[in-house]
Amino acid sequence: MVDGEEVRNKKVIFRDYVNGFPVESDMYLSTDNTIRLKVPEGSNGVLVKNLYLSCDPYMRIRMREDEDPTVITSFAPGSVMTGFGVAKVLDSGHPKFKKGDLIWGMTGFEEYTLITTPESLFKIEHTDVPLSYYTGILGMPGMTAYVGFHEICSPKKGEYVFISAASGAVGQLVGQFAKLIGCYVVGSAGSKEKVDLLMNKFGFNKAFNYKEEHDLNDVLKRYFPEGIDIYFDNVGGKMLEAVILNMREHGRIALCGMISQYNLDQHEGVNNLMCLIYKRVRMEGFTATEYFPLYSKFLDMILPHIREGKIAYVEDIAKGLESSPSALVGLFSGRNVGKQVIEVARREA
Repeated sequence: MVDGEEVRNKKVIFRDYVNGFPVESDMYLSTDNTIRLKVPEGSNGVLVKNLYLSCDPYMRIRMREDEDPTVITSFAPGSVMTGFGVAKVLDSGHPKFKKGDLIWGMTGFEEYTLITTPESLFKIEHTDVPLSYYTGILGMPGMTAYVGFHEICSPKKGEYVFISAASGAVGQLVGQFAKLIGCYVVGSAGSKEKVDLLMNKFGFNKAFNYKEEHDLNDVLKRYFPEGIDIYFDNVGGKMLEAVILNMREHGRIALCGMISQYNLDQHEGVNNLMCLIYKRVRMEGFTATEYFPLYSKFLDMILPHIREGKIAYVEDIAKGLESSPSALVGLFSGRNVGKQVIEVARREA
């Protein structure tokens, strides 16, 4: 690879706005593209080779036409898809980055990306852990778990914690954070394999397969006879409604995601919000990006736990950029086990 040469650049293109469940054909791989391996003269951008890309449920929201652009930007039909990823800098016009640096942040679902607003990128300083971790446990999902649990929910030792979609990139970490400070932790997931993972890999006290339960209210009463102090919500809908009935006084609910609602044309309502008043429960939505200034504090907390083996992390790595459509769609049927990652290229490439 020579500086300034022109190379072929495979891209994942978003076809058009999506109603209902996304399918693989809503995206396609384009190989008829080239890119010059040089930042344009006078630009402060950085040119990167993408190594790992992160598949996240929020990307489904960006496939809708009616999203509020002040909150989240929809993908433009016919454009390359974007998301969080790990990359190697090939050329830079920005003083913060130099050739050879490793970074994580928002990039393109393609082999090479010219990032024109690199101010939001994070330079990777710690390489004694897998680079793919910066798409998950050390990236946006890790920050999401940390912020939602520690900053939003203000947990205390001995509290009762429930996490939905608990085997996913965020949920598996929230449960382990809760166990580290001495909470009682229960998680829900959508298969026996994932329930076993929660119990035997991540150390949850209890876990259940929500697909096998006919009455969510009953199952929560069974696992939380004294009620729930903290609910970390990744699902929304009927699960959120059942949890609200089972919250303890002065409980806290962190609204992280609502994957049960993303593919519905008409979102389900929650019909028992009066319970929040009676029990003085605080429910708060959040996004991790608002808390990115706390990233150094987060690293100081989590890196020692990873190095000492006190936190386990499971990834589901799909090989090759061409696997992106299948991997993204698989998020919504629960096909992945752990954090869904696309390996585009290895570091030495």
